[in-house]
Amino acid sequence: MSSFTPHVPATQPHLIAPDTFLIPNLAPAGEGLYLPVNSMVIRGREPVIVDTGAPLHRALWLEKVFSVVEPEDVRWIFLSHDDGDHTGGLLDVLERCPNATLVTNFFSVERLALEKPALPLQRMRWLEPGDRLDVGDRVLRLFRPPIFDGPTTRGLFDPTTAAMWIVDTFACLTPGSLDADDLSDQQLAQMSAMNSAVSPWHAWLDRTAYGRHVDTVEACGVRTVASAHGPVLRGRPLDDAFDRVRGLAGAALIPTPGQELLDQLIATTLLEAAA
Repeated sequence: MSSFTPHVPATQPHLIAPDTFLIPNLAPAGEGLYLPVNSMVIRGREPVIVDTGAPLHRALWLEKVFSVVEPEDVRWIFLSHDDGDHTGGLLDVLERCPNATLVTNFFSVERLALEKPALPLQRMRWLEPGDRLDVGDRVLRLFRPPIFDGPTTRGLFDPTTAAMWIVDTFACLTPGSLDADDLSDQQLAQMSAMNSAVSPWHAWLDRTAYGRHVDTVEACGVRTVASAHGPVLRGRPLDDAFDRVRGLAGAALIPTPGQELLDQLIATTLLEAAA
């Protein structure tokens, strides 16, 4: 399976928990660094596609997903929220998976109507945090992740395997690995900056109230966490990641790159064009 560009390491679907496959792609994010752009497939009695990737990886994403599950077997398409890097293959899987129901919510559909053709209401189920989804051999639980950049966001927890899709929480640049055990503590520590960038409202949070929410998510019994933009987390790296999120409550915003970086990028581009 070829990478979408020779400058980005090739990635393959891989098993992260029983019946549960990470569908990974990488986007360049600086010299030797990449942003994971992941989704997931739960291949149980009624297979579930969890998010549909970014437009940048659309063809490769479809190839990877359907190397794991046959389109006709897919029964559910879980859309965590309506951001473009989660909806890139949505129309394709709706077309190619005729037996699938789209699990989303009212607000996502309203927002998607601004950029996509009308979605088939008769093929939807609208669920919110706290709701459950029976997929034949397991009942998946929806929850509000600790970090999110869109009001429609819902995570997914599978009690059968203790695997969790935590959406945009725990984002982290990587040199190419998609397993937290392969990354240094210094590399994993950058999650705080990326979590701050995704959810700048953390500066206004009440620490006690927010801590209770994070505790509730962690206490569900999760053992494996996958996210859209970070490595797979288990064990101590997962415990540390939850602690970093708790520490953001009431903390000052972590600055993101601004005009200085833009000027550097423009200068580099002009030099490359002149060479």
